[in-house]
Amino acid sequence: MGAGRVGGVESYYRAVSSRDGRFDGRFWFGVTSTGIYCRPSCPARTPKSENVKYFPSAAAAARNGFRACRRCAPDAVPGSPQWDNRADVTARAVRLIGDGVVDRGGVPELASRLGYTERHLNRLLTEELGAGPLALARTQRAQTAKTLITKTGLGLSEIAFAAGFGSIRQFNDTFREVYGCAPSTLRREDVPVDGVVSLRLSYRAPLHTGALFGFLGARTIDGVDSYADGRYTRSMSLPHGFATVTLWPAAGARGDETGSGFIEAELRLSDMRDLTPAVARCRRLLDLDADPAAVDAVLAADPALASVVAAEPGVRLPRSVDGFEMAVRAVVGQQISVAGARTVLARLCPPADAAADRPGLPTRVFPTPEQLLELPDEAFSMPASRRRTLRAVAGAVRDGLRLDAGSDRAATREALLALPGVGPWTADYIALRALGDPDVLLTTDLGTRRGAKALGLPEDPADLARHAERWRPWRSYAQIRLWRAA
Repeated sequence: MGAGRVGGVESYYRAVSSRDGRFDGRFWFGVTSTGIYCRPSCPARTPKSENVKYFPSAAAAARNGFRACRRCAPDAVPGSPQWDNRADVTARAVRLIGDGVVDRGGVPELASRLGYTERHLNRLLTEELGAGPLALARTQRAQTAKTLITKTGLGLSEIAFAAGFGSIRQFNDTFREVYGCAPSTLRREDVPVDGVVSLRLSYRAPLHTGALFGFLGARTIDGVDSYADGRYTRSMSLPHGFATVTLWPAAGARGDETGSGFIEAELRLSDMRDLTPAVARCRRLLDLDADPAAVDAVLAADPALASVVAAEPGVRLPRSVDGFEMAVRAVVGQQISVAGARTVLARLCPPADAAADRPGLPTRVFPTPEQLLELPDEAFSMPASRRRTLRAVAGAVRDGLRLDAGSDRAATREALLALPGVGPWTADYIALRALGDPDVLLTTDLGTRRGAKALGLPEDPADLARHAERWRPWRSYAQIRLWRAA
């Protein structure tokens, strides 16, 4: 067996033999006779069982001397739903590495964000994933470089540094180690040179695209994001600059889509170093690393939800590209309609200078904590108490409160509740959409109560909470279904 704590070898080999895509991201396998590692759904001939080793991460396979399969691109499969939903240190580290923290600040920055020593963090990740933070980040850099080589007209030296490598030699050596070839061999002649990167973001089917994009489309802010003709477009402030992204279901996808497995993404980045965090945030926004089969199985076991799960499989949890933005949306949305909140939020968003030469794309960007704190009182268009709450949240984030997928959920909720005007509903809404907590239920929410009534569930918050114990650990997904029922 390969490195890391991977079990169920016989069941894993059955998954490989049947090319079962539901296991993509749960484990990777290496073939000792070829030195190649693959995803379980790889279309190549199934290897003999005695030649197969299993790994908990692509980085673990690479660390053990296996090269990525050029056919199934195992380094590009969806991330593990276990790591995506878990709240422990390992899961938080994986999410932060995916957002490019190691590329920007190194392992010391990652360890600092998590409150551990570098040595202890390295031991934790190696025991759980078969590779330390540097190896995980290096595999990710190689994937980023591969994307830039095949999707842009950037020079190889530009790509090396944009992907986070410290030198051209490190870039070449890592690329050969991961892919078994020189970077130049993957260069295409028909790549664009206009700064647009077009990608396909994979996910586990089914995905209810109508529910997902409809939720985001109903909450767009004029100038910041938009939804038209099945395409969702928005601006993003990334670590190195301004960006816009357009997302839409791949051709052939339906509302209850079960087959395509891809979301099309068109990224316009002012700095190519932001490709990794941009992709990570798009995946997070659309909840693409979720395991819909596991979620739906738990919810469908409740007779009250069985029919809606059967009618709409694969409903996801719409999340966010920025935790502070979601916190502001939550505070502004207190006790007003969605339409009213959109109007108020639009007045808070400044023009994006970098968008001037991009007609037809978002022209505004969501304010940073510093920008919001500088706004005059008359810009807020809300009661003074809510304005004070917004300023308190902005001040806390400016001073170090993290509202992202790498945050400690319990500690973050406690810190939010300590702020004036932030009650349980607001803190839980932020946990639901900014932190991606899979097990949140807003029992006092009006929409929740209406949805519960429509489905024949208890409307009383305490009674609904007791009933919802059977939905753990996926109460957040039940929350989305309750809103849809309302």
